[in-house]
Amino acid sequence: MKKQGYFIYLIVIFGVILRTAFLNKTEGLWNDEYVSYMIAAKPFFKEFWTGVISQCHMPLYYLYLKLTMWLFGDNDIVLRSSSVFAGMLSIIVMYYTGKTRDIKTGLITALFTAISSFLIYYSQEVRLYSILFLFSALSLLTTIKLLQEQNRKNITFYIITNLLVVFTHTIGFVYAGLNLLFVSIMLFDNHRKNIIKLWSITGIGILLACPLILKIFMTQSFSQWWDNFTISKFGFLLTDYFSPVLTNLISSPDIFFYDKSLKFIICALLPALIALIWIVKSVKSKFEAGLLSICAGIVLVMTAAALAGRLVFTTKYSIEIYPILLFLAASGALSINNKILKNLLIIVFCLINTGYIIFNPTSAPKIRRAEGNKIVADMLYRANIQKGDTILLTYYDKSRFEKYFDFSDYNVVSINKGNFNYYLTPDTAYYDAYKNGKQLYKDVFTDYNNKYFESKINDDVLKKLKKGQSLYFISLDSVSAMTPEQVASIVNNNKLYENTPLLFLVFSYIKSEGFNILAKQLQIVHFEVKGNWRLIKLTKLNNP
Repeated sequence: MKKQGYFIYLIVIFGVILRTAFLNKTEGLWNDEYVSYMIAAKPFFKEFWTGVISQCHMPLYYLYLKLTMWLFGDNDIVLRSSSVFAGMLSIIVMYYTGKTRDIKTGLITALFTAISSFLIYYSQEVRLYSILFLFSALSLLTTIKLLQEQNRKNITFYIITNLLVVFTHTIGFVYAGLNLLFVSIMLFDNHRKNIIKLWSITGIGILLACPLILKIFMTQSFSQWWDNFTISKFGFLLTDYFSPVLTNLISSPDIFFYDKSLKFIICALLPALIALIWIVKSVKSKFEAGLLSICAGIVLVMTAAALAGRLVFTTKYSIEIYPILLFLAASGALSINNKILKNLLIIVFCLINTGYIIFNPTSAPKIRRAEGNKIVADMLYRANIQKGDTILLTYYDKSRFEKYFDFSDYNVVSINKGNFNYYLTPDTAYYDAYKNGKQLYKDVFTDYNNKYFESKINDDVLKKLKKGQSLYFISLDSVSAMTPEQVASIVNNNKLYENTPLLFLVFSYIKSEGFNILAKQLQIVHFEVKGNWRLIKLTKLNNP
């Protein structure tokens, strides 16, 4: 048994190696990561909390990141290492979670956690998901401990870990509520008074979070409208969690079998199917069924929110249930009676996951951040930007790039997702654009002779350029990839138009029409595309 216990050290070391490989992303922080950085970098007593409220998640991760920056600085590798650290601790916590059953289950649970491509990816992201998994794993561990022994220590840790989840993730209160319901059902017959106290204490914590939760839910933001819900999301949840093929990190294909290749079947479907069999096999008592019910409850809430247009169904938003699924998968894997079959399935599952991570050029640690904001800074330097030149940014304002580029010597104009209404039509308030943009801009999207838009570009950009000065027109192709012909086709198809995110239409139009207006008066002298970013350098050769 002691020799088996030593394997945990090897598993943790292996997990850390996978999480630190390719940690330096030369593209820099991409949008979501940059939001984390910007909020954590703000002064604590006022701007920090304003920044938290403006986003869709709770403050605990931003506090953790702020502490990291205060102790170690804001270098990108330092910021990413904060997630690596949480990922390392998660492997250890999952070991102890599995060990509540026996040491073999602990080791297998830790191993599955260590080689999870989903967790490796988010252990290299400057986002909340690595630490959220850690808190969710702690919650699962304390839940099991509480069910095993009802004492003050276990009750206290149970409450604390669930509140950690609540104050990290906006929908964490759903997980905490379902978890508390599960514990209440399991213990109600013998511990009614303690259950009432537990509900009261945890309820107070959730109530304390309610004002912030409500404020976050009521904040006007386009950040959630990039993908539509389809039944395929359920399949991608399984393949993201148990295979090395990550499909639904941001958005996913509408069809689950979008790839019919043998590679997809072996690398994505086979490990997910094996894990599903293990999870089903693990359900042997009220305890496992209750844990699985928590998972089902979270998925149902996410589905309802997605259908109501309040949430995009991406795998990361359900990460609270992932420790449960890993624990059940490990338990099910070891419950197979046939020793040869049991070992064979575990070996196949681990080989597919680790082999893909190590040898595939697009595996979790090797995935490039195509929207990395440092790409823009590098392109500007390569384009030989000069003092006094003008930079026209689309989709984001300059604050999203200031970690990598000093804009003080240049004129900067931004048509972004917070002010595009000012450029497309006269007298359209942002709230109206947010609520009714599809109706307001339907005719605009096919009007490539928009005199109002042209006048705004002339006033804000072209009239301020002097002879010999250059304009750098920067666009993000991932949100502006549609040609005028594609936009027109979408507009003429009511169903397709309804299902296409508004901002994709807006910024595809701005990129195409904006370029046409600029090209009438300026000469193109440089063009570059890198990742999802596009830079066009245009120079003013003559005064009008």
